[in-house]
Amino acid sequence: MPTLTFKVSDEEARQIRALARRQRLSVSEFLRRQAQPVREAPREIPRVVCAYTGATIFGPTPELPALNTESVRGMLADFP
Repeated sequence: MPTLTFKVSDEEARQIRALARRQRLSVSEFLRRQAQPVREAPREIPRVVCAYTGATIFGPTPELPALNTESVRGMLADFP
């Protein structure tokens, strides 16, 4: 397994060790967890029945604006 080495000040080393101790982790495990992005659990994608075709399609998400002709044209404007 590769080893990474980097320099920190004495104060930074104390802080890192203290934070690792508080979480009951080794310094290595603490730093590995800090370096990895937090991954959110995948959300369930709602499905709805299309009013025009009757097909089951993916539904809208509350945090994104609804798609319409103008927004799709804008997204495709730079498409080659």
